[in-house]
Amino acid sequence: MADVQYGNSKTPEGPMKTLELEHRTAESEDVSIEDEEEEEVEREGWGNKMDFIMACIGYAVGLGNVWRFPYLCYKNGGGAFLIPYFVSLAMCGVPMFFMEVTLGQMLQTGGIGTWDIFPAIKGVGLAAATIAAMLNVYYIIIVSWSLFYMFVSFTSVLPWNDCRNYWNNEYCSELELQATLPSDVRKEFFLSTNGSLLPKKLGESAAEQYWERRVLHVSSGFDEIGGLRWDLLGCLALAWVLTFLCIWKGVKTTGKIVWFTALIPYVILLILLINGLLLEGSTAGIIYYVTPTFDKLTEPAVWVDAATQIFFSYGVGIGSLISLGSYNPYRNNSLIDTVVVGIVNAATSLFAGFVIFAILGYMAFIQEVDVKDVADEGPGLAFVAYPTAVNTMPGAPFWSILFFAMLVMLGLDSQFCVVEGFVTSLMDGFPELKLRQRRTGFIIGICVVDFFLGFLCFTDGGIYMFQLLDSYAASGMPLLWVASWECITISYGYGIRKYYNDVSTMLTFTPGWFWPISWAILTPVVTVGIFIFNLVAYSAPKYGPDYYFPISGEILGWMMAVAAMQWVPSYAVYLFIVTPGSVSERLHYMVTPRVFPKEKENPVLDDVSMDGSSGGAKQIKKITAHENEFDNKAFTKDNGDVHVDVGIGDEDAAL
Repeated sequence: MADVQYGNSKTPEGPMKTLELEHRTAESEDVSIEDEEEEEVEREGWGNKMDFIMACIGYAVGLGNVWRFPYLCYKNGGGAFLIPYFVSLAMCGVPMFFMEVTLGQMLQTGGIGTWDIFPAIKGVGLAAATIAAMLNVYYIIIVSWSLFYMFVSFTSVLPWNDCRNYWNNEYCSELELQATLPSDVRKEFFLSTNGSLLPKKLGESAAEQYWERRVLHVSSGFDEIGGLRWDLLGCLALAWVLTFLCIWKGVKTTGKIVWFTALIPYVILLILLINGLLLEGSTAGIIYYVTPTFDKLTEPAVWVDAATQIFFSYGVGIGSLISLGSYNPYRNNSLIDTVVVGIVNAATSLFAGFVIFAILGYMAFIQEVDVKDVADEGPGLAFVAYPTAVNTMPGAPFWSILFFAMLVMLGLDSQFCVVEGFVTSLMDGFPELKLRQRRTGFIIGICVVDFFLGFLCFTDGGIYMFQLLDSYAASGMPLLWVASWECITISYGYGIRKYYNDVSTMLTFTPGWFWPISWAILTPVVTVGIFIFNLVAYSAPKYGPDYYFPISGEILGWMMAVAAMQWVPSYAVYLFIVTPGSVSERLHYMVTPRVFPKEKENPVLDDVSMDGSSGGAKQIKKITAHENEFDNKAFTKDNGDVHVDVGIGDEDAAL
C-alpha cells in the first residue's frame, strides 16, 4: 500500500491537480448553484477551545460517575479498587479518547466517514452509529425519570414519605412505625400498616414501592406490556424538546449551553457533600467507601469491572467523540484536552463517591443496618436509596429537588452530545443526502422518531425493555466490539506508524511513544480481553434479584447487540461485491485509504495561529473528503456517488 506524505509537501501536481480539474468542470455547469450549496453545507466549529473541553466533560461525566462508580468501589475492595481503576484509565480510557478525538480532528468529518481511511472496515463507523441510535432512546429514559422526580418534589411533603397511599400494600415498611418496636424485634420483623408483624426480608421501603408501584407500575413480566405511563411520556417529551433546543443551532451554541449543564452539577455535588457530612452516620459510610481490601485485587472480576467502568464512562465506541473532535481546528492541541478531561472525569468519580457514601452512611444509621445492606447502584441508588435517605432530612423537598436537578443536567449534556455526534456522523457520512442543508428538519425527525421509540420503555412492562437496552444495546459487547476494531484498524490497517506521524504532523509535535504503544497493544488487549471474558462469563439477563427474562426477551436482546456488531463483516462483504475489477483489484481498493488528513489545507504559516485561526494568509483551495476518494493504481472506480480517475505521483509516495 502506498503511503502519502503530508507535512511540508509541495503543492501536488498529480492527484490533487486532477481533482481540481474535475472540480472546475463541475463548477462550470452551474456556478451559482454550486456556490449556494457550498455555503449551505459549510461546517462550523467550536466557538473556542474551552467550549470543546466543556462539551467533552459534559459528555464523559455522566450518570455513571454518580450512580455506578461509588458502588463498584465499595463492591471491589474500597480504596484498593483505585489501583485497577487508574491502571485502566491509563491503558484504555485516555488512549481511546485521544485516538477518537484526533481521528475526527485530523479528517474533519464525523464518525462514519472517518473510517474511509481503511474502507474494508468502514462498517465499524456504521456499527458505532447504530449503537448511538439505540443509546439515544435509552439514555433519555433516565433523564425523563429524573425530571418526574424533580417535579413531584415541589411539595411540602414528598410523595414517598409514608405507606398510606393507593399504591402501597401490606409489605410497605414505614420508618416511623418501626420506631415503636423493641430493638430486638426490629432485627427480625417489621410492623406493617395493617398492624401485623412480618419478616423483615419481605419489607419494602416507601420509596421502593413508590418507584416500582407508582412510577413504573411494573407488570408481572416481559410478556405483559400493559398500558402507557402518560405522566412519564410528558417528561419524555420535555426531555426531547430540551435536547433539540440545545443542539439545533449547531456546535457553537451547544458549546455555550454545556458550560451551564456541565458546571452546575459540581456546585450541587459540593452542596450535597457539605450536607451529607453534617448527617449522623456519614463518617461510617465514607470509611466504608475508602477502606482498602487488597485481597480483592487478586480477583479478575475486579479488574474487569474497573476497565469496564472507565471504558463506558468515556463514551468511546459510538462515534460521538470523533464527531465532536471534527469541529476542532486542525491544529488544535487535543493532547491537552485529553489530559484535562481525563483528570476531571476521574476526580468527579472520586468526589461523587464521597457524596453518595456520606448519604448511605446516614441511611444505614437511621435504619440500624450495615452500610453494605443499603449500598446500591444504577436506578436502585438514584430512585430508591437516595429518596429513602433524603426523606428523613430537614427540608427534604429541597434536597430532593437539588439531587434530581443534578441528575437531569448530567443526563442532558451527555444526551445532546450523543445526539449531536450521531447527527454529524450521518450528515458527513452520507453527503449525497444533503442532510447538513436540512439540519433543523433532520434533527426534528430524529427527536420525533426516538420519542415514539421511547414509548416502549414507558409502559407497565417498560422497565424490562429498558433493562434489555442497558444489557445489550447501550453497553456491553457491542461497545467492546467497536472499540476493538477501531484500535485494530488504526494500528494494523491504516498503520500505527503512519497514524502516529499524521497526529504528530497535525499537532506540530510528537506526543510521545506511550500513545502508539497503547493503540497498538495495550488498549486492544484490554478491550478484546474484556469482550472474551463477557462471552465466557455470560449469564441470562434479569431484572431485580429474582426475575429472569424468557427466551423471547433474551433473543430480542441479542438482536439489538447483533444489529450493531454485524456491520463490520457485512459491510466488508458488501464492498467486495459492489467494487468492480478483479479479486486482487477489489482487495487492493478495500485496503487503500480514501480519506486523508487535512494537512495540505492547514499549512503551518507564520500568520496562522495554532488554534487554527487565520491572520490573512492565502487560503489553499478546499478539497472535501468526499471528493478525495481514489485508489493508487490509477484505475477508474465508481464509488456510487462520485467518479474518480486518479494516479499518485512520486512526490506523494510513502515515507
